[in-house]
Amino acid sequence: MTGFLLLLLLGVVSATFGSIVGLGGGIIIVPALLYIAPIFLERDISTAMAVGTSLTVLIFTALSSTLTFMKEKKVDFRSGWLYFTTSGPAAMIGASLTGNFAPRPFELSFGFFMLFMALLLMFRNKIKPAAIDWSIKRSYTDLQGNSYEYGYNIALALTVGFGVGFISGLFGIGGGSLFVPVMVLLFRYPPHVATATSMFVIFLSSILGSITHGFHGEIDVYSTLALAPGAWVGGWLGARIVRKMSGNALLWVLRITLIVLALKMIWG
Repeated sequence: MTGFLLLLLLGVVSATFGSIVGLGGGIIIVPALLYIAPIFLERDISTAMAVGTSLTVLIFTALSSTLTFMKEKKVDFRSGWLYFTTSGPAAMIGASLTGNFAPRPFELSFGFFMLFMALLLMFRNKIKPAAIDWSIKRSYTDLQGNSYEYGYNIALALTVGFGVGFISGLFGIGGGSLFVPVMVLLFRYPPHVATATSMFVIFLSSILGSITHGFHGEIDVYSTLALAPGAWVGGWLGARIVRKMSGNALLWVLRITLIVLALKMIWG
């Protein structure tokens, strides 16, 4: 019972942070399953099983967040479906490769990736968006009446979508950790639109990636049932926090958490 409640709380915390920055929460769930499961569940969970379980839980996180963002009209569905054109198939490719990793190489790869994400979250606000005249231009007006212009071209958008999907399926993290900074810094999306659209794409990609992991028997049903309700609540809560505050303090907590988990995975 203790293990179930711990996983439920993990679902809430990871999904809340994930929704605030468009990560999806898997970057916390995967290492937590690898290190918490042997202690509280009295059994080991393989890396592939942790990734498959995380990606399945992301369906609930991303759907909950997306529904909240939809009510606030922050999701850019047109560009979201474009990204999914390549991110969906790429998620299935990444998911099919997870099982080929031995535990230690996976932990090292994931640890260095988390460290890179933590550094990216620290410095992304200091990097100015690229001043590129994109062929496809979009506009967004927030609830306060502020208007934003952003854009992209199809070839680059499809390439970004593929990269996001592949990482999503391979590591079970949703891919938003790369997606949101690219959308904000390269395509000049307003941060809230980038986060909302990222969660929509993560929702769609997670479905296909989870199907692939499920086909290979890489989903822990017990952990999924425990994490999913918390992820649903956390997805809703994170989307609400984004609306009411900048989330800067929470971002620092996330950055520190990522660094600690990354160092743990790198040094074992």
